[in-house]
Amino acid sequence: MNQHFNLADWIVIFAYLGGIIALGMWFGKDQHNVRDYFLGSKNTPWWGIGLSIVAAETSALTIIGVPGLAFGGNIALLQMIIGYVIARIILAVVMVPHYLKGEIYSPYQLLADKFGPGARQTAGGFFLLSETLAAGVRVYVVCIPIQLALGISVLPAIVLFVLLSLIYSYIGGVKAVIWTDAVQFGLFLAGGLFTLFYIPSLTDGGWTAVMNKAAEAGKLHWLNTAFSLGAPINIWMGVLGGTVLVMSSHGAEQLIVQRVLACKNVADGRKALVLSAVLIFPLFLVFLLVGAMLWVFYQSHAIAIPIPEHTDMKKDDFVYPIFMLSEVPHVLRGFLIVAILSAAMSSVSSALTSLASVSTMDFARKLLGERSEEYHLRFSKLSMVFWGVALAGVALLSSKVRSVYDTAFSLRGLTSGALLGGVLLAVFMRRGRSLPVVVGMMAALIVMTGIEVFPKWSVTQGTWFKVVGTQIIWPWYTLIGVTVMLTVTWLTRALIGDKGSESQSQG
Repeated sequence: MNQHFNLADWIVIFAYLGGIIALGMWFGKDQHNVRDYFLGSKNTPWWGIGLSIVAAETSALTIIGVPGLAFGGNIALLQMIIGYVIARIILAVVMVPHYLKGEIYSPYQLLADKFGPGARQTAGGFFLLSETLAAGVRVYVVCIPIQLALGISVLPAIVLFVLLSLIYSYIGGVKAVIWTDAVQFGLFLAGGLFTLFYIPSLTDGGWTAVMNKAAEAGKLHWLNTAFSLGAPINIWMGVLGGTVLVMSSHGAEQLIVQRVLACKNVADGRKALVLSAVLIFPLFLVFLLVGAMLWVFYQSHAIAIPIPEHTDMKKDDFVYPIFMLSEVPHVLRGFLIVAILSAAMSSVSSALTSLASVSTMDFARKLLGERSEEYHLRFSKLSMVFWGVALAGVALLSSKVRSVYDTAFSLRGLTSGALLGGVLLAVFMRRGRSLPVVVGMMAALIVMTGIEVFPKWSVTQGTWFKVVGTQIIWPWYTLIGVTVMLTVTWLTRALIGDKGSESQSQG
């Protein structure tokens, strides 16, 4: 048996995993068609969807990566969360009525209504690309504690985790994912709160001494008013970049929008988003403070478990899992590992359902033509298995990255501006042809790829820093991308004219 766990810890972990899978199977009994599978029959209460939104976006990146950021730096990430809250309010007021005007399965159907199937499928393809990459990184994150706890290599850890997430997502669809998310949100919030109050009990002087030491070391510094495009994070990144970033992730990317689409009506959709706005700031604050406290703790304690060798990741991303495995009493140790597992499983199962939904409803359903509901439901489940394999492959490659948190957001930022621009045009622009929208989205992707690659590529690195002066970091990506997308779309329409739309079809 693993040296870090005793029998009680294993009982807690296996009871949780068995319970989550059983819950998914119970919801699976009501899956008769794709409406049930991807929209949860539109009968899920708004508060469950609100908790699910927070759980889906949180993932193990928050439970592991956010404490790692504070451990190695400070709690300046809070500036981003200000924008996260602002964006949810804007989306609740402006966008939710458009999503729930009829019954749609993804926001990309709005592009089909205005610009034709070409724009819809380009947007859907962008989402499939970005979510596969970003979710694959999230899969790898949870393999950190699994590797440490089980003493296994990365590949078996990835396969084990993806398989567990796939089982209940495959059987129960989005309804199972929403309700397991709600349970899992409570678990990882409880885990964070426990750690927040447990660390001071291990330190002379308790809470006051820990907070004073953290403050003296600059760990509690959160406000930076100096504008810059590069690190460190500043308030301008938070208010401007963070707001636009979440307008994309919660308003133009299927991962979160799928939950809003599952609401009964506009009022429920708005309440679900507002609930997530209320919860997100204190949630991030808890895990940032945990990271600052861990720094204080390890100034007087040795790290009990060696950082795994042959990894390019920052050691900061291993600190919280190591603390759980070595410093927390048994049974509670099992519950804290469950907290990480619950956060990770909620986000990965959400990725699986959203990828399956877009690939089925935005692509396959049109290509396959008239088929029975049973056929499309079977196809949806098979596509989920395909995406599970894809996420596992990306996760394996992610073991080579340096910082999991920055990497996940940078990958998503390559397409987030293009997706937000497409949805904004679909809501506020008159009907037109697909071509200008597609050109705008492609231009945004090319520009953002250049911004990500050129500062790191030896061939272009010198020229980049001479011209730009700094490496632009991920909080600005969506704002830059959406600006490029809208500008190029407008210029293309002006250049080629836009006398009408293509044949409109939702497919």
